[in-house]
Formats: sequence, structure tokens, C-alpha cells
Amino acid sequence: MELLGQNAKPYVWRKTITAHHSEHTIPTVKYGGGSIMLWGCFSSAGTVKLVRVDGKMDGAKYRAILEENLLESAKDLRLGRRFTFQQDNDPKHKARATMEWFNTKHIHVLEWPSQSPDLNPTKNLWQDLKTAVHKRCPSNLTELELFCKEEWAKISVSRCAELVETDPKRLAAVIAAKGGSTKY
Repeated sequence: MELLGQNAKPYVWRKTITAHHSEHTIPTVKYGGGSIMLWGCFSSAGTVKLVRVDGKMDGAKYRAILEENLLESAKDLRLGRRFTFQQDNDPKHKARATMEWFNTKHIHVLEWPSQSPDLNPTKNLWQDLKTAVHKRCPSNLTELELFCKEEWAKISVSRCAELVETDPKRLAAVIAAKGGSTKY
């Protein structure tokens, strides 16, 4: 999550002769003002705590985050012990040691085609979060983290349920396309 900007290119529609008027320009800041990395999970029952990741994420750090948060989150979401965990094919997610961790904990991980488009519904929730946080205009990284946690907690159960409910359709489309392009 970046302090300034949303990793998106804004477009402004204006008449050619007004292209450089201040109301039609967006100021920029070099280097984006800093960023934070976050880990969170959700189910159709809603979101659970959002965790700030300090430093660079590698396989060992990812496993530590899972160890400290995943089973507790599953318990908070009332998923029971038999749930399916979904993640993308990031190398730290698929590392041998990470997959062994899942096996040791008896956590079923959804298989993900190696060349499939990124259809993880968490991406949709991250975009919702970015939009809500940036409307609040955080001025530093401490505020950014605070606003992220507050807005994450406000995400509605209905939004989470909607994303979970559409997941089978997304996955079926990827399978039908043999990992190729889909409308999602």
C-alpha cells in the first residue's frame, strides 16, 4: 500500500486549450512517499485482522506470518479445521518449505495453474481498501497503517461473501480456458 497514489494511471478529460490549467493537472511526488506491505485474509464471513509486514517478504517471513495468523484467523472466521486456503503462485507461497508447512498443519491449499491469470478475489478487496484509505488522505506511514486497519475492519460481510460466491465461476473459467485468458 503506497502512501501517495494508488498504482493507477489517472485520466483527465479536458479541452485541448485547457490542458495545462491547474484544475486539469494532478501533482506528483517522486518515490510515492513510502509504502507498507500488508497481509490479511477473509472468507464469506468477513475480514479478520490485517498484519503489517516489516521488511522484505521472503518464504521464511511468509511462513512466520501464516504461523502467527492463519489458524487464529480461521478460528475467528469460524471456518473450523477443514477449510481451503487460496493464494496465488508467488514463489514464496509455493516454496517447498511453505507447502510442507501447510501439510504439517493439515491445511488444504487450492491448486493454482502455473500460467493462469491472477483471479484471487483478495485482489478485489485490496483495491477496495486502497480506494477507501486514499479517500482519507493519510499524511505519513503511521496514518497509512492505521487507516488501512480501520478500513479493512469496515469491509462489509456482504462484499466478502460476494467475492467468495463468484470464485467458483472465476476458477471454472480458468479451467475451461486451460489457464488462458478469461473475462475475469
